[in-house]
Amino acid sequence: MSCCSSKKSTCHYDSSPTRPADELPLETGVNATTASDSTEPETVMLQWTVRGMDCPGCAGKIEKAVSNVKGTLEAKVAFATERLLIKAVTDPAVEKNIKRVVKDAGFTLLETSVSGQKESSPDSFWQCYRSIIIFALLVTAAAIASKFWPDFDRLLFSGATLWGLAPVVQKAWRLARNGSPFSIETLMAIAAMGALFLGETAEAAMVLLLFMLGEHLEAFAAGKARQGVQKLMALTPDKAIKINQDGSRLEVLAATLIPSDLIEVRPGERLPVDGGLVTPSASFDQSALTGESVPVEHETGGKVLAGSLVVDKVVQLKVLSEPGDSAVDRIIRLIEEAEASKAPIERFIDRFSRWYTPAMIGLAILIAVLPPLLMGLSWNEWIYKSLALLLIGCPCALVISTPAAVTSALATASRTGALVKGGAALEQLGKVKTIAFDKTGTLTQGKPQVRHTKVFNERYDASGLLALAAAVETGSTHPLAKAICEEASGRGIPIPEADNIEVLAGLGVQGRVDEQCIQIGSPRHLEDSIKAQPGAQAALVNLEQEGNTMAVVTVNGSLLGFIALRDSLRDDAAKAIQALKGIGISSVMLTGDSPVAAAAIARELDMDYRAGLMPEDKSTAVVDLSRQGAVAMVGDGINDAPALKRADIGIAMGEGTDVALETADCALTHNRIVELADLIKLSRATLANIRQNVTLAIGLKAIFLVTSILGITGLWMAILADTGATALVTANALRLLRHKS
Repeated sequence: MSCCSSKKSTCHYDSSPTRPADELPLETGVNATTASDSTEPETVMLQWTVRGMDCPGCAGKIEKAVSNVKGTLEAKVAFATERLLIKAVTDPAVEKNIKRVVKDAGFTLLETSVSGQKESSPDSFWQCYRSIIIFALLVTAAAIASKFWPDFDRLLFSGATLWGLAPVVQKAWRLARNGSPFSIETLMAIAAMGALFLGETAEAAMVLLLFMLGEHLEAFAAGKARQGVQKLMALTPDKAIKINQDGSRLEVLAATLIPSDLIEVRPGERLPVDGGLVTPSASFDQSALTGESVPVEHETGGKVLAGSLVVDKVVQLKVLSEPGDSAVDRIIRLIEEAEASKAPIERFIDRFSRWYTPAMIGLAILIAVLPPLLMGLSWNEWIYKSLALLLIGCPCALVISTPAAVTSALATASRTGALVKGGAALEQLGKVKTIAFDKTGTLTQGKPQVRHTKVFNERYDASGLLALAAAVETGSTHPLAKAICEEASGRGIPIPEADNIEVLAGLGVQGRVDEQCIQIGSPRHLEDSIKAQPGAQAALVNLEQEGNTMAVVTVNGSLLGFIALRDSLRDDAAKAIQALKGIGISSVMLTGDSPVAAAAIARELDMDYRAGLMPEDKSTAVVDLSRQGAVAMVGDGINDAPALKRADIGIAMGEGTDVALETADCALTHNRIVELADLIKLSRATLANIRQNVTLAIGLKAIFLVTSILGITGLWMAILADTGATALVTANALRLLRHKS
């Protein structure tokens, strides 16, 4: 191949530079107007914080209500972060109507401040629990008074019930108007009013009290599940010290910082944005982001993530991230995206609940009407039984059974530095039978070094070999290319100019130096040149058997020499493979290295391998492995993206490329593969937890369905079947927050 191209390009082998993770499809800027063409209405992005959501079902109610507002183009409610994100036409009336329908649905909207942080909530203990406290006092007073004035007990309990029922009926009506006619509030209102009609006033009051108590228990559980995300959102301060060009310091809003601004952070303070360290070396506590308890030492120029805590001294950093796009912002967006990606079992339960409640309402009507009409039985008795069925017909415990477990598991995973993009990915993790690993940057540190050189042309020595190789590789971001350039520079070797540099996709690079065509590539690409040189093949095999990756250098088509490079294994690589083997998961290394070099590393890690693979070959290998069961692929480079996509679940290293992170279903922000086994065990525990929750929810309802029809249990037990099941399911799901592998 001739060196005639004028492309100044770079190399090729297995890995790529890093970039930030993906963004939400819906922009999150505060009231940020977007440009539109002449054929479309002008749009605006709106954002609020929503208070009062007790479960993911509440988020669905809000989305449905807001989507029905004329002028709303897109609506997304993130339960975990309590954010309402809306794309709507630019019209003050639309914003007003959105606020109205959310309020009508029984939720509170808080404006988002300029810095992007949530304004403090005006809630107090009295405001949160006022209704249930007053109602409990009224019911207690009615119960006590009925002992002294028994003739007025029905009047007293009826008064208390009507007082407590008023907001429930109001909310049920508003939800029905906004597209949720079969809400728990609707069923509760019908049951309580039916009990009053039948004269069961004390029972109506107690059922309503139990319902209100269950609502507060759900709110408490939801708060516990969201604590991890809330702590993450609070990591970045909303203000920063900016250093002006004249050296003066000014406190500014973190949201106003842009790339290239210079900021100063004191010991004990956290970084408001991602920054490049200007100060010569400093230690940062990154445990809140990565789970790594030991402070990390960064050198000048090193990238430090937002939310990191400065440990030892005042530091100066150059801002790297755009407003709203720091590491913390990206993690939060990934969590919100994860919430939108439901597990298959969760999607099934959602579909099931859509017909379950209407079916139970229909059954309740039949129970109330048919026995009295066809068999002449008591109307009061069978209406009472039908009211109990209405309460059993509420699907709350069933609907929350999966998202409560998934939310808790995702929070636990994120706390240890693993971001799983949704319930579907979390469920799939637990089914994995084989994990395929890329080598460079995944099993190894991604920082290879030149270990040996072998020259076959008597006109050159080792320095001449490195000089020509470095000339062609200068400017490349590939780890092997950088290692060759660093070795030449470290030896003080002058590097000549090269031109007409051209990348040979997946194979190597070539260029011209002093009118000579220099090619650098893999042994398989330059096999003919190796065979033409006596003794070269034997030397190649010897170097590869030591686990080296070989760069072959030719001059005008003739073999010049070998550069043997080796990357150090990650400290946790061997431990990770053994931990996976301990839970019944096999591991396979997929690499572009020669079979001999790959075999040396595979022996050291005690794992299987497939070598000499091009990027497309990795995808094929993943498909082959999937015939034996679900396959996960772990990688960090652009070369890995096709395989990550083809695998049942793709896992990207947190310092990997943007493409890898976008393609993957999971990201390891801490870059510790040793915790893969723990993540899979968490997934398996989550699946078991979901099965337990579904069994609890359906089992209790089935039991009380039968006992209610037989007349063994009444309204009290029916509401306990709902609130009790919801409390049990939620408590069971919260155990995942304390999951220990």
